[in-house]
Amino acid sequence: MTISTQILPLVKDPERLENRLKEIPPEPGVYFMRDASDRIMYIGKSRKLRSRVRSYFRNSQGLSERIAMMVKQVTEIEFIVTDTEAEALALEANLIKQHLPYFNVLLKDDKKYPYVCITWSEEYPRIFITRKRRTGKEKDKFYGPYTDSHLLREILRISKRIFALRQRPQPLFKDRPCLNYDLGRCPGVCQGLITPEEYRKTVQKVAMVFQGRTQELIDILTNQMAKQAEALNFESAARIRDQISGLKSLNADQKVSLPDDTVSRDAIALAGDEQHACIQLFQIRAGQLVGRLAFVADAHAEPGAILQRVLEEHYQTADSVEIPTEILVQHDLPDAEILADVLSQRKGRKVAILAPQRQTKAELIEMVERNAQYELQRMQKFGDRNAQAMQDLAAILDLPDLPHRIEGYDISHIQGSNAVASQVVFIDGIPAKQYYRHYKIKNPTVTTGHSDDFASLAEVIQRRFRKYAEDPEMLRQGNPDFPDLVMIDGGKGQLSSVITVLQEMNLLEDLRVISLAKKREEIFLPGESEPVVTEIEQPGVQLLRRLRDEAHRFAVTFHRQQRSDKLKRSRLDEIPGLGHHRQKLLLGHFRSVDYIRQATPEQLGEVSGIGPHLATVIYDYFHP
Repeated sequence: MTISTQILPLVKDPERLENRLKEIPPEPGVYFMRDASDRIMYIGKSRKLRSRVRSYFRNSQGLSERIAMMVKQVTEIEFIVTDTEAEALALEANLIKQHLPYFNVLLKDDKKYPYVCITWSEEYPRIFITRKRRTGKEKDKFYGPYTDSHLLREILRISKRIFALRQRPQPLFKDRPCLNYDLGRCPGVCQGLITPEEYRKTVQKVAMVFQGRTQELIDILTNQMAKQAEALNFESAARIRDQISGLKSLNADQKVSLPDDTVSRDAIALAGDEQHACIQLFQIRAGQLVGRLAFVADAHAEPGAILQRVLEEHYQTADSVEIPTEILVQHDLPDAEILADVLSQRKGRKVAILAPQRQTKAELIEMVERNAQYELQRMQKFGDRNAQAMQDLAAILDLPDLPHRIEGYDISHIQGSNAVASQVVFIDGIPAKQYYRHYKIKNPTVTTGHSDDFASLAEVIQRRFRKYAEDPEMLRQGNPDFPDLVMIDGGKGQLSSVITVLQEMNLLEDLRVISLAKKREEIFLPGESEPVVTEIEQPGVQLLRRLRDEAHRFAVTFHRQQRSDKLKRSRLDEIPGLGHHRQKLLLGHFRSVDYIRQATPEQLGEVSGIGPHLATVIYDYFHP
């Protein structure tokens, strides 16, 4: 299918728009909206493609502000026809995940809600808590996001006490297991004392807890305990008994009163304001509340559409056993039948989606909605504080608009050694860690014993904004990556060095830059010899201080990491014939320089790339 080379939006070319709409068939499928740069702006699905796409251009008054903005930019429409509506739903989910269109981003990547990750891609899977849902490896499994991080950590702690799991990401000793093995808390993963197959069976039991299948796991273990007792394996039976007791303690106090507590169900509801929607999803299994998940979305869609998107994304990566037979929703979903059919096919039995209006199930939805309302109130309180801080900062700096994106920069080193820089980003006053960046200072004049923060900052700013100097068109496109405000950690000297670089790149007029001095928390502006008159406890100044402290923390952390890596390799650098690649092989095998020093020539020779002669040289170096 060809893509039009015209950059004129379709709404401004009625003839081409009408011809394009006539080409779209009245069949189920997926449609794409593209802009003048040929980027996919939006991906949607429909049981009748022609009617759905036509509605964007015929009923502009009924569109949300966000979608109306998108329609004005559409220059081309594409489509893919499918056989069924269920196929369209699955295809849409995969395409959105692949292309991440801007106007499809409904759910926010909120770092305050933690996930549990099980790394099934590894030979011996790890289980850990993370606040970032990385999707680099398809086999890795994420559960969440959970609202109560304390309870989640407690569940993981109890799980590691009940089942023998690896307790450390890296082995403590090279040739023997640690104390956890002797205590029965670890099966000796580091020394291969358990096969990957057996260990995975243990991890699968833990996964059942996070799948909400705790009762099913208890039933399985109860049968195993009975068999072990019949075989007179009383020690094994006692160990399984303790596991059952620990599992029962996980959800002992989380009862939910429903008439048919044998049915597994999820209940979802939201509470929203003009900007955000807080969504809560309660997972109820056998009458117990086994999980409470939370999501945040833009409130630029109908409540039913938001709930549908949450459910689609949540169940997209869920195993069939995790899908409940009943889903209670606060609002009617626009495509409830399609979603129910897809989930029923995946589960192998009927899945019902209901919007209850009375009695016990409606009371459950009300309870979920109340929890979502409390979460929204917490978000609003935090958002009000940030809004007040940004308004105050805009007043202090005489900015025409609130600073949506603020970047902070800092330098870290010890007398010039291992000099690094940090770039941290606050979006609407909240740290956006996905945009953080490290820099290694490349200036040859910055060496051990000779530091130059002015030159280091100038280098970092030049590297950060070089692309805008080379292509000024990027500024006129309203690039969201371009900051509204840049804060430099330092005084007038640091600020002057940055201004000089920006003048050379012809960017000073486009970029607002300030500096914040540490001693008196003074704000300096370009061309001004005196600081801005402020109070230390002003909300705007506090926002800059939080940004400055975060930039400092991020820079110091990276500097320590660089210094630690250098110290690890410093002694190896002195060994003749041992280059950087072989150093990596040695450290990868022995984990530390101390273990390398303790190794025999024969053990050193076992490392790939280390021959007998070099092994002897390494041994002689540590044993003169």
